[in-house]
Amino acid sequence: MPYAYCEQIGKEIRDISDEIPFEIPESWEWTSIGNIAFVTKLAGFEYTKNIAPNLQSSGVPLFKGKNVQNGNLIYNFENYISESLSNELIRSQINKKCLLTPYVGTIGNIAIFPGDFKAHLGSNVGKIEIIKSLVLEEYVMYFFRSDAGYKELTKYKKATAQESISIEAIRNAFIPIPPLAEQHRIVAKIEQLIPYIEKYEKAETQLTALNKSFPDMLKKSILQEAVQGKLVPQNPDDEPASVLLERIRAEKQVLIKAGKIRKDKHESAIITRDKIPYEIIDGKERCIADEVPFELPESWCWCRLGTIFQHNTGKALNSSNHQGTMMQYITTSNLYWDRFELDKLKEMLFTDSEVEKCTVTKGDLLVCEGGDIGRAAIWNYDYPMRIQNHIHRLRSYAPVEVYFFYYVFYLYKRAGLIGGKGIGIQGLSSNAIDKLLIPLPPLAEQKKIVAKIEELMQYCDKL
Repeated sequence: MPYAYCEQIGKEIRDISDEIPFEIPESWEWTSIGNIAFVTKLAGFEYTKNIAPNLQSSGVPLFKGKNVQNGNLIYNFENYISESLSNELIRSQINKKCLLTPYVGTIGNIAIFPGDFKAHLGSNVGKIEIIKSLVLEEYVMYFFRSDAGYKELTKYKKATAQESISIEAIRNAFIPIPPLAEQHRIVAKIEQLIPYIEKYEKAETQLTALNKSFPDMLKKSILQEAVQGKLVPQNPDDEPASVLLERIRAEKQVLIKAGKIRKDKHESAIITRDKIPYEIIDGKERCIADEVPFELPESWCWCRLGTIFQHNTGKALNSSNHQGTMMQYITTSNLYWDRFELDKLKEMLFTDSEVEKCTVTKGDLLVCEGGDIGRAAIWNYDYPMRIQNHIHRLRSYAPVEVYFFYYVFYLYKRAGLIGGKGIGIQGLSSNAIDKLLIPLPPLAEQKKIVAKIEELMQYCDKL
């Protein structure tokens, strides 16, 4: 027959084998906390009638649930009562060595009060005073801090707004009791191992955090190398970025003459002398070395985003507008990094002129001005779509590898250069996005960089 555990309360004897968590050595015994300790709390009516109206800024401190954390007592008290009042409520006074455990909120926490000063129970904290001389408070604490002990202490918890257990549930929690000498040995061994456990826990926490952040850190590192011209080797036979830039400017002039875009009154041109960048606007030259975050290869150049891309925002919501055709459009809530969610599109009226201004077509780079500022994706659908006013549409004046510039936004965002606090660009107004300083590689190298990034990102995603 299997060994049966029985409990006697008064004359009643009942089988509690199904309540015993695990087998113990023959020299040990199972018992409930109520059999070895006085377990009590500050009654609710005592707090309301006696404590709450008489709180002080000094005197006998009140222990609350937050003063008991991870096996330690936090001596940062918010409230106190007079010693005379504490002496009137002797049952909830704390004046000797005991264990404290919250029974509302952070239940399962437990710590030892050493009894070296007078204190008092506040609300929601239970007191466990060991009354048997053959039981160590330290042993009881370490048991209830174990997985098995925590489960035992919280097995009758109530799933309310704040988790809770009754004082009776604490009294009924089972604990295995070894001989006193063995308790001493167990406590000594645990305290010998605790520094190693804490060191391991810290290392494990750091490793977990590193494993969680490593893929994103690696992506950022890859993109940092990419936009600095260090990801792929430069080919001296590639057409330099300066020639590409001149072609872009020529295409821009064609659009200006055709009346499709306006001439930039303050066109920017960036040159480099002795590896120091200078910007020329309206014939005036100024050094912009403090704006440039890193050096570029000789075949690359710095430029403003507005030099490469025509950009505009979409249509603002206007309930008083009753003209046009009802059409679907996307907002920042549809635009995510390198993707769109188009299952819940809204509609509003667009006039013919608004359709032309607010329509995106395949290959356009879209960037959030509102919401998650700087978030970007490329419209790769074969059909056109309209945009709302918190999205920038970037359309290159001449052929470029648009995904390279998407990755520039991805890196700038993660580096805090867009939407950062105290640094970089706080928002992305049309003026701000026009002046965003970006690196421009040769077109052939743009394509090679994007291909290499996409190859490496596959490995990052598998981590």
